[in-house]
Amino acid sequence: MTTAPVTAETAPQEQTAARRPGRDRYFDLLRALALFRVVLYHLTGWAWLPLVFPSMGVMFALAGNLMARSLKRPAVRVIRGRMRRLLPPLWLLGAVGVTGMVLQGWGPDAEGHPGWWWLHLAFWIVPLSDPPYAEGLPGIHGFVGENWAAELAGPLWYLRAYLWYVLLSPLILKALRARPAVTILAPVALAVAFEQGWLTLPGERLPSALTDFSTFGACWIIGMAHQEGVLRRLPRYLVPSVAPAIALAGLWYALHHGFGPGNDLDSMPLAQALWSFGTVLLLLHVSPSWSEWPRRLRRWSGAITLLNSRAVTIYLWHNVCILVAATLWDRLWSVTVLERHVPWLLESVWPVLVLVWVLIGACVLAFGWAEDLAARQRPRLWPTGSRSAGPDPCGKLPELRL
Repeated sequence: MTTAPVTAETAPQEQTAARRPGRDRYFDLLRALALFRVVLYHLTGWAWLPLVFPSMGVMFALAGNLMARSLKRPAVRVIRGRMRRLLPPLWLLGAVGVTGMVLQGWGPDAEGHPGWWWLHLAFWIVPLSDPPYAEGLPGIHGFVGENWAAELAGPLWYLRAYLWYVLLSPLILKALRARPAVTILAPVALAVAFEQGWLTLPGERLPSALTDFSTFGACWIIGMAHQEGVLRRLPRYLVPSVAPAIALAGLWYALHHGFGPGNDLDSMPLAQALWSFGTVLLLLHVSPSWSEWPRRLRRWSGAITLLNSRAVTIYLWHNVCILVAATLWDRLWSVTVLERHVPWLLESVWPVLVLVWVLIGACVLAFGWAEDLAARQRPRLWPTGSRSAGPDPCGKLPELRL
């Protein structure tokens, strides 16, 4: 600990220098929890899970925080670097998925517009809009369920939204520095406008993109605001007073608009926007900024490191892993002994969850190397950070760039 006086001029430089070598372990924990919750939710469909932990809002907020930190460098370089890390894992998914769809008969005739079909395939290269996929394809009996292409393409909306946030971040950052409150609340106002029908747009692609921005844009911007020190300049009592009210407003809106099985926060953009914004605001306000793992979490450091370093791979492939795991598990119903004596086990979600993570681990081994190549690093099969001699390997992990 230094005993030299720290002036107002030197403090920011010293704090930046102190943070540069390592990572914020608290943010790493939030990312890992967010990914685990996404997998659990997509397997079970439990409507209450997004209330317990709004994963998508958290991931957007953390990505916004990192984007604001990176924009201390030239914006063009930052955007190019983000795209370089994001796109190769998507291309690998597309190479496997599109090839499988074509082999099962998907092509220009399936869409009815041969010229446009070829043009839309470009969204598998740069996902400025949702990439096309085949609907209703048969699976592989006993191994892959039907309509597997829809499950494969399901997570891609997040990459599309993330890419647009990255492209717009230099402008958002300028607006945030000029008018913080207006910039942070603008997406929420847009969500209200959509919900009340004050703003309607033709087509599907533009309204879909703007709906994502209105739902999670405030989370991305509040992440940038945290990095810029906007939250630290507020009175300490303000965020704990306001954030729960915002989240409860989202919960109240959801409960009064049919919240429950089949109608969760994902189908209620305004409720999702308010709940996620309020919760993320609290999580960032509490942020302890761990430079080292707390003692109770050290046993989980390897798993958390793996989830962070393979976040894109896990997110892209987890839906397919869930479909395969559920299909394989259903085959056990044909075993008469199991059906008669342990039907409760066959109906349980927990063995399927274990199988899902085994399959995700296989995808990490098979496809995770693309993230290392995208980051211009030496490919690693299982990056848990266990080789801890010398500098902490966690400090060299790529940022979450979903």
